[in-house]
Amino acid sequence: MTPDRSEDEQRLVEKAQRALVAISLGEDAEALEEVTPSSDEPQARSEETRELMLLLFGECSAMVSTLGDGGTAPVKVQVFDEAGEEVSIDQADPPVRTAVRTLLAEVHGNTAAAREQVEIALANAAPDEVDSLVLQALRWTIRLSVECLDRDLPVAEWISDAVTG
Repeated sequence: MTPDRSEDEQRLVEKAQRALVAISLGEDAEALEEVTPSSDEPQARSEETRELMLLLFGECSAMVSTLGDGGTAPVKVQVFDEAGEEVSIDQADPPVRTAVRTLLAEVHGNTAAAREQVEIALANAAPDEVDSLVLQALRWTIRLSVECLDRDLPVAEWISDAVTG
């Protein structure tokens, strides 16, 4: 266990890591299965999903900042549909728009706004929309980490372990 993580946080990181391995192999269903909350209680399930989303978007934000040289170089955020095709933000499904808003809030250092976006999505979205949001966060985590690793930029160890196998 990483010394600065609680047991719950470490368990969440390990679930996210397994999901990243699955998503990198193109196994969306398996990735979602890996991050399915362990509790049957709706409140606990929602809390675990929220914390997973904030973990992934927080890491994505750090990688965007690294790729953008601390904000001095532009970084393009691309939005993809279920088929993996790039679409404009206006054409994106609501969960994807939420993902973009959450990432942008994190990139701009507004973790409270990011948390609010995730909470709104979890409170109002249908289960398949929540799944779409989770998959978007996993895909961005993979794409950003690969780009960082290709450029010899730092990536959280648990993410690089999942990506490099």
